[in-house]
Amino acid sequence: MNNLLPFAIVSIVSALVFYTIGVWSEKFAGRLKPWHLAFFFLGLACDTTGTALMGEIAGTRAARDFDLHGVTGALAIGLMLLHAAWAVIVLLLKQERVLRQFHKFSLGVWAIWLVPFLSGMAGAMMK
Repeated sequence: MNNLLPFAIVSIVSALVFYTIGVWSEKFAGRLKPWHLAFFFLGLACDTTGTALMGEIAGTRAARDFDLHGVTGALAIGLMLLHAAWAVIVLLLKQERVLRQFHKFSLGVWAIWLVPFLSGMAGAMMK
């Protein structure tokens, strides 16, 4: 087992926990709040760290893989970054209607993020 694997797994699972807390607590609160944003950024940081560690473990072969996991993983990190940046803008603008509707975007990004999370987990279990 690679020495980085436990750290990569903890990072990716932490991303799931933080991002899920941020997204679903925003949905249940019915309004975007600054502390939700903190969880979005924590999830993004953990996901980026875990992805970098997994890439290091996989080596250069993974960089050439153009499969469902690789494409959706890159898309998910990009969307998470866009999601967090847009949340900053929404919080700064303080438009109540947008603050109350933001969860729709959050849930969509979260659902897309689950694809590479689950495909990575499934791929690891099949090895």
